[in-house]
Amino acid sequence: MDVSYILDPLNDAQREAVAAPPGPVLVLAGAGSGKTRVLTHRVSWLVEAHGVSPLSVLAVTFTNKAAQEMRGRIEGMLGYSLRGMWMGTFHGVAHRLLRAHHRDAGLEEGFQILDSADQHRIVRRVLRDMGLDEGYWAPKQVQWYLNAHKEDGRRAQHLGEPSDTQQRQLLGIYKNYEDLCRRFSLVDFAELLLRAFELLQHNEPLREQYQRKLQHVLVDEFQDTNAIQYELIKLLGQKFRQVFIVGDDDQSIYGWRGARVENILQFEKDFAGAQVFRLEQNYRSTANILNAANAVIDINRGRLGKKLWTEGGDGESVKLYNAYNEFDEARFVVARIQSWVDRGNPRGDTAILYRSNAQSRVFEEILLDTGIPYRVYGGLRFFERAEIKDALAYLRLAARRRDDPSFERIVNVPARGIGNKTLEQVREHARINRLSLWDAARTLIESRELSSRAVSALSGFLELIDDIDTRIDKLPLAEQVDTAIRIGGLPDHYKKEKGEKAEARLENLEELVTAARQFGPRDEEEDLEPLTAFLTHAALEAGEGQAEAWEDCVQLMSLHSAKGLEFPMVFLTGMEEGLFPHQRSLQEPGRLEEERRLCYVGMTRAMQQLYLSHAEIRRWHGRENYPSPSRFLGEVPGEFLEEVRGSGFSLGVNRRRRAVPEAGAGGGLRLGDHVRHASFGSGTVLNLEGRGEHARVQVKFDDVGSKWLVLGYANLDRV
Repeated sequence: MDVSYILDPLNDAQREAVAAPPGPVLVLAGAGSGKTRVLTHRVSWLVEAHGVSPLSVLAVTFTNKAAQEMRGRIEGMLGYSLRGMWMGTFHGVAHRLLRAHHRDAGLEEGFQILDSADQHRIVRRVLRDMGLDEGYWAPKQVQWYLNAHKEDGRRAQHLGEPSDTQQRQLLGIYKNYEDLCRRFSLVDFAELLLRAFELLQHNEPLREQYQRKLQHVLVDEFQDTNAIQYELIKLLGQKFRQVFIVGDDDQSIYGWRGARVENILQFEKDFAGAQVFRLEQNYRSTANILNAANAVIDINRGRLGKKLWTEGGDGESVKLYNAYNEFDEARFVVARIQSWVDRGNPRGDTAILYRSNAQSRVFEEILLDTGIPYRVYGGLRFFERAEIKDALAYLRLAARRRDDPSFERIVNVPARGIGNKTLEQVREHARINRLSLWDAARTLIESRELSSRAVSALSGFLELIDDIDTRIDKLPLAEQVDTAIRIGGLPDHYKKEKGEKAEARLENLEELVTAARQFGPRDEEEDLEPLTAFLTHAALEAGEGQAEAWEDCVQLMSLHSAKGLEFPMVFLTGMEEGLFPHQRSLQEPGRLEEERRLCYVGMTRAMQQLYLSHAEIRRWHGRENYPSPSRFLGEVPGEFLEEVRGSGFSLGVNRRRRAVPEAGAGGGLRLGDHVRHASFGSGTVLNLEGRGEHARVQVKFDDVGSKWLVLGYANLDRV
């Protein structure tokens, strides 16, 4: 069979990796080097060149969007459907495994997946049951504690008996949380992975069955795996050692949510004799951008090492702007974007990146003032929106009465006169008698232990859910969703909000019905009832929905959100010590290197033009700060960097040779003058640029070093 069509589109390094002989393979794929192409072509190569059955391949990545793209590319190459192939996210694959073997995993057949908001409600319930004050035991922090232990493979029983009082209480919360989830067959996202790992770890026949079944294991974005994800891969892959991983240790930026860069460094030890391929040819950025990024990331120790290069030209130098304050920075950025647009380029080709989401406020203000459309990338996704979660909760409770998170969410939405006192009685009865909230409510109603008003309100709610269940039975999926929304009273409820917010909520509810109408279950969901499959899909998609159709607008986003994206023009802003790198990174081992990787990721988003900016003064945390420029700026070699000025200043002044000051520059100050500043103290004038209120002066201060100041704001006195 002619398989040249699989290899011909690849460069030499990609071709070697795709056609590597059997055995463990590590592909170090630099930014913009075509890593997903390598993985998809590898699957096609295994199937076509080696006769591997697609049903013996496990391919995992981190988002459903990426998994669908992967599947589409492979099917496009092979020319036929890959129905039944194990391809998806880690969580999706774990869910498929647990559903197939729910009894072995100790779960009910209809176990419920908890998204983050559902888990939050369960945590709050546990805290209430234990009589703990949420003001001290913050539910969000408890969630983090629970998930962090699970992601590292630690159950409550593995933690011993802490000597610290606070840790003992947290351990007690963990035990009660596990007990409640076990009783009602509730599975949070971290539990999906841990339960799947334990299922295979402790069940040798099942483990051997899946090792034989899924002999070829391929992993994309391997640098983002956490401890339990890597253990799961090792468990499945160590028998036949056909493990093919693609990743970039230089782009491991999610340590704060459990990702371990050590996994990619550990792979060669766990899979001895692994072949290593480096994809270093970049198809995205100009040479100057790549050289600047290479220089920054090369400072990190413990890298496996690679150096990005391109066959394209040098391109423009990386631009550096030294702003007076955050407003000066924002005005400069917006002015450059406007100039870009005036030259006929789309606004959507520009991105403003920042380390902290709080930085977006000033950029938004300036963009609004200038009438430039923008979008804050990474806002609430479709299935995270309150009105969508309310509608899904009605459907979940109608499908499964023991769904306590859904009961809690909608018992009084819309308001139906069920007060907190009544709910506390229901919760307490459920806790004492180890019942679901639904069963506890039913029991209290029948026993007449509640007031007549509470009985009436609570009965009305239970009858409403029963009515929804009865009326949606046998209906097509879209009509089930539409009926539940209408009977639940959500449209009338949200109309009360009035204005655009109400319209947006109603449009979202309509879009949920459309989503149900267009819904087609994935392979792992085909044997489920349509409503169950749709609810499972919604839970797995929560927080990861597809991007909406965008207007041509400027993109604002955090550096973490920017990973995987690219733009012709990129602004990397707020490059100051304490902000980027973040102050926390200076206090925690390993965090500074992750911050540097984050800088590398930000720089390599740029295709044609990259701007770096920092401010002399920044109002942060409610006070004025005078930060030093980020150390990352000092790590960019001067030959790739060019200092630029705002609209009032001359351009083309580079780091190595400054322009001769114009006559009359500096508002009367001269080189060498001794000056005093109210905050910075005494100093000496080193350089002058510009005229009038836009003139800038560089002063070497005795205590804080060299700074550029705008004379119109500087309040300098000659001494």
